[in-house]
Amino acid sequence: MLREKRSSALDLEVGGDLAGLPAGSVRYLTREDLKSLPQVSYTVADDGNFSGAVQVRGVELEALAREFAGGGDKTLVVAVCGDLYRAHYPQAYVQAHRPMLVLEINGEAPAGWPKSKEGPGSGMGPYLISHPHFAPSSKILGNEEEAQIPWGVVRIEFRNEQAIFEEIAPRGAHASEPEVQAGYRIARQNCLRCHGPASYGRLKGQIAWPAIAYFADASPRDFGGYVRNPRNMSQSAQMPGNPAYDDATVQALIVYFRTFLVQGKQ
Repeated sequence: MLREKRSSALDLEVGGDLAGLPAGSVRYLTREDLKSLPQVSYTVADDGNFSGAVQVRGVELEALAREFAGGGDKTLVVAVCGDLYRAHYPQAYVQAHRPMLVLEINGEAPAGWPKSKEGPGSGMGPYLISHPHFAPSSKILGNEEEAQIPWGVVRIEFRNEQAIFEEIAPRGAHASEPEVQAGYRIARQNCLRCHGPASYGRLKGQIAWPAIAYFADASPRDFGGYVRNPRNMSQSAQMPGNPAYDDATVQALIVYFRTFLVQGKQ
């Protein structure tokens, strides 16, 4: 079913660890290919992308991984958007929330979908991710787990969950401390959507993990201000703010990112 060449702008690109193919291979799925997979359908009423309840139909990410991923139960599903925003779906998240790659909204293909809240010209296709209902299953300090509901999805990657998260795991003698671990979990859930380690290549955020570490260490007050409200620090900032982050959350992020500078300070 996986195709070697793209035939339409609506084709879904798939990559990473694909079953039976060399690592890093890229293939494509047409909408008809996706429609031939097991489908689920439900009414979603709590998705922030929509102004009200909508009927969605599509393929669960678990079904996509089962069909195409080469990593088995160690698979991390990553949804990549046209602007390089990334949403990460670990196994625990997939089991708890049943995320779906949406093919139809209210029976319509992407051309008939509602526009995004970012502007009247912002279409949410060719694909987006939604859930039947999202109830946070974890809490880090004062921050409940957030729904991963990207729109404008153009690519699905299958990665090794342990390998990806180990690359951004805290380093050094303080790595296991509760505050550092809390910062790691927050960064993994939030910061990793737009930033990442250098091995990620091009990302939506212009600052990679090592540079964030230097910023947090060199100017923790400015770092906290930027995380909470980037536009206050730079009018050209594109990053969304996190005004609800309290002092404990900001400090956890600072001590976490500082662990990446441990080797340089020894």
